[in-house]
Amino acid sequence: MAEKKNSGGKQAKPAKLPPRASAQATTKKPKLPPSKKPALPPGKRVKRPEVPLSGDGGGLLTRKDFQTDQDVRWCPGCGDYSILAQVQRTLPDLGVPRENTVFISGIGCSSRFPYYMETYGMHSIHGRAPAIATGLKVSRPELDVWIVTGDGDGLSIGGNHLIHILRRNVNVQILLFNNQIYGLTKGQYSPTSEKGKITKSTPFGSVDYPFNPTELALGANSSFVARTMDRDPKHMGTMLKRAHGHKGAAFLEIYQNCNIFNDGAFFEFTEKDSKPSRAIFLEHDKPMVFDNETKGIRIEGYRLQVIDLESGDWSVDDCLVYNEMSLELAGIAARMFSQPGLPRPFGVFYREDRPTYEEMLSEQIDQVIAKKGEGDLKALLYSGENWVIS
Repeated sequence: MAEKKNSGGKQAKPAKLPPRASAQATTKKPKLPPSKKPALPPGKRVKRPEVPLSGDGGGLLTRKDFQTDQDVRWCPGCGDYSILAQVQRTLPDLGVPRENTVFISGIGCSSRFPYYMETYGMHSIHGRAPAIATGLKVSRPELDVWIVTGDGDGLSIGGNHLIHILRRNVNVQILLFNNQIYGLTKGQYSPTSEKGKITKSTPFGSVDYPFNPTELALGANSSFVARTMDRDPKHMGTMLKRAHGHKGAAFLEIYQNCNIFNDGAFFEFTEKDSKPSRAIFLEHDKPMVFDNETKGIRIEGYRLQVIDLESGDWSVDDCLVYNEMSLELAGIAARMFSQPGLPRPFGVFYREDRPTYEEMLSEQIDQVIAKKGEGDLKALLYSGENWVIS
């Protein structure tokens, strides 16, 4: 390529470039003042009550023992506050030492939960809380492991992990906060949003058919499936205790109001005026009645119908008696979710006693050790073909 010359016939000098970034060694970095941890004013230092770290917990622990000094950063009025309060009220009654209690979450508004519990915990990665909880429970089966997730975290990116922890029957409690919206990312439609839902990501309405979480859990062969709501703390406390008392994977869906991006999504089931006629509470070995026992549910074939118990044509004896150990009835009750004219069920849909994953895995390991011995890691590494790099 020909060299460029100036008009005087002399060769042009190459342009002088600015110093390269490699001169960093000679560049002085700004000196920052030494950082100090903020100190509390005299006499205001927080002293936690002395609570035994071990023991059965009975009569020793209170809700305050499970409250941290962290600011709870949910939107004012969020249903998560109610769930947090009820979990903190329930834990002292479970008789589990605090150092044996663990909360693991994924990503989302609900997944901030471990920060607000004075227990061990982990705010993990999106949708993977079940995988992390499985590893923890297998390695430390004595721990009481809770998973906190949301309809986006648990049913979208985490859907695969959720169904497998349920079918494996790992002995954990799974709390799925369902607000039918993505709250943390500011109001996109979620896997449980109703068809036609208008959101920032579906401005003309969602064309997706939503997941029914209880039906999904039953399809994944969960050994315990239940549903409750944020605006009924008493019922929620009962369901939390029932889930904890179950030996195996306990799935509890909690209707939770997002008052910023999906306010009132469940008001027909939770508010005083409409709740009696729109919600029905399942009880084992009891007839399915609702609306102050003026209405009931009757089954004909495999279809349910509402009957009027005040008309004189029907009585409580005509109502379906619920059995929470019947997988067939659980499936029928779960499908009340999408059938117009039927109330929405709350309570325990299904429970089944069967061996847990960690029990079966531990037994298998014991059997192999008894048959083949403890094993030798070094011998294993040097067995078979190997290569020497020189």
